[in-house]
Amino acid sequence: MTHYSIGELARMTGLSTRTIRFYSDSGVIPVAGRTAGGFRTYDFDGLARLKLVRTLRALGVDLPTAQRVLAREVSVAEVARTHAEAIDAQMRTLRLRRAVLRVVARNGEVEMVHELARLSEEERQAILDDFFEEVFGGLDLEPGFERMMRSVRVELPDDPSTEQLEAWIELANLVRDPDFRASIRRMSVRHEELRAEGADMSAPSPEKMEAFQYATAQAREALDAGIDPRAPEAAPIVARINEKWSALNQPIGPEVADWLDEFGDPRAERYWTLIATINGWENPVPDTTAERGWLADALR
Repeated sequence: MTHYSIGELARMTGLSTRTIRFYSDSGVIPVAGRTAGGFRTYDFDGLARLKLVRTLRALGVDLPTAQRVLAREVSVAEVARTHAEAIDAQMRTLRLRRAVLRVVARNGEVEMVHELARLSEEERQAILDDFFEEVFGGLDLEPGFERMMRSVRVELPDDPSTEQLEAWIELANLVRDPDFRASIRRMSVRHEELRAEGADMSAPSPEKMEAFQYATAQAREALDAGIDPRAPEAAPIVARINEKWSALNQPIGPEVADWLDEFGDPRAERYWTLIATINGWENPVPDTTAERGWLADALR
């Protein structure tokens, strides 16, 4: 049977003789024999055990757990699974800390960022639900619209990107802003009034959404071309948009301009952009604030 000295084990495993001697004294690798000079020797089983312990320790497994593996009290697979889960948790924590630090580095607000980042899913949703209650509470709104709004969830991942964490912090500050709440409340009151007058305040049909997207696309082209909404060059653009809307029996005009003003707080659109970023939606919500403004001016 082949026996190895501590020096030979050190060369084959890359461990120091001091470490191997410690493992030997701890009973991790049993002594298989001694040389004529009284020095300890180890057999192939000792070498295999030493390599396994070396690997487990390199992966962060503590020595007592490694000894339990060698004693067959627990399997390598079980230890690997447990430690992988622990590392996953540590990585999530580290990624969150990294995201927090990057946000703090940008805005310098330590306490607020840290506290908002540590909130549970339920606590984050409570902030949004409180906002809904203040801006919608007590009003007779179109049921489908209100149900859709209140169903929105804030789904910040356990390990958010810096962009997602920044979006959550901005959203939390936005929905707690008294001025923004007052603005959305005014929109909600107007929604109730229009509904009482017989207006259809339900979610727009796909055809209406297509017509609106066409209008904003035309407005974007006008903005990119530097066309003033009050200039004569804007008239053909408005005519094209009106043709599209007229097909839905909804010609555009000053009334639409008024509607864009009444429901045109750009922060409302920003709200949806932030939700999309936080939740990782595949189709981000575009910011059409500039396009809406151009349309409102051009339609008067």
